[in-house]
Amino acid sequence: MGKGFSGTNQGSDSRKFEIESSSSSSSPDHHQFHSMNALEILRETVRILRYNLAAFMLIAALLICPVSAILLPNLLVDQSVVNSLTVRLLLVAKSSGLPLLPFVRNSCQKFSETAVSSAMCFPLFITLSLLSRAAVVYSVDCTYSRRKVVMSKFLVIMQRLWKRLVFTYLWVCLVIVVCLTSFCVFLVAVCSSFFVLGFSPDFNAYGAILVGLVFSVVFANVIIICNTTVVISILEDVSGPLALVRANDLIKGQTQVGLLIFLGSTIGLTFVEGLFEHRVKILSYGDGSSRIWEGPLLVVMYSFVVLVDTMMSAVFYFSCRSYSMEAVEALEASGGETRPILETTVAHDL
Repeated sequence: MGKGFSGTNQGSDSRKFEIESSSSSSSPDHHQFHSMNALEILRETVRILRYNLAAFMLIAALLICPVSAILLPNLLVDQSVVNSLTVRLLLVAKSSGLPLLPFVRNSCQKFSETAVSSAMCFPLFITLSLLSRAAVVYSVDCTYSRRKVVMSKFLVIMQRLWKRLVFTYLWVCLVIVVCLTSFCVFLVAVCSSFFVLGFSPDFNAYGAILVGLVFSVVFANVIIICNTTVVISILEDVSGPLALVRANDLIKGQTQVGLLIFLGSTIGLTFVEGLFEHRVKILSYGDGSSRIWEGPLLVVMYSFVVLVDTMMSAVFYFSCRSYSMEAVEALEASGGETRPILETTVAHDL
């Protein structure tokens, strides 16, 4: 056994929290679980990807790539709306006493693009993107249970879980919007206070950077909770605010691991976005031939990073369950059955 989750039951296969190359192994009746750090979660994700490569590649091709192909080039974004919102944000920044330095202008521009893009692509997020998350979590659950991924069974499961999943996702979006709005209001309030007290614009800029750094940590924790909430709403019989509370309780003690996962995924996505911006939107080889092959390649790369990020969120959920010893209790209650969590949940509903 390697690191991660492991455990077998005499006479029958038990849920294995690590993918093994052999079809069976001998071990005591005692179940042993170990929480994983960020690197071990990445390794576990790669093992799961290799174990069920066909299923995950199908999910990426049918559900993730179409969203990435629209999201990366901002096909649905009206640039005039972005420019108008950017100007308004710059006016607010100037009235708050912030100097219009390049990083302030770039931050307002990026925030405007992200806000408009998220609003315009929301129908895609709540359909294809959400369905891809559910499919990835289902595939990870089946892989841990050593069951084949059956898409027809997944569609039947989704018919019963879809309303619950959408309801939870709407709550997740609400939490993110409230968090971003609170940050903007707090930032304006702090900068305005410094401006009224007579501090220099440069001091205001440093204060804004400090507030931004603190918010980045808070926002990262919120995203970790929200990602875990979506996984919980798929694998457990909770939704909406209860799923958020459940996620917040579940990741306690594992927040640092979640932050490292979030940091790695953010760096990967930002890197691909930067390449797309530079190589496809700005540069071209005279006749624009570079866009013919570099654009689709970067879309595939972006989709792959999204796939791995979603898989790591699912593995992180199982790791947190192990850390809180809930996985042990679940196995003891089920008698060591290997039935996937999703199938068990739906069976109970029926």
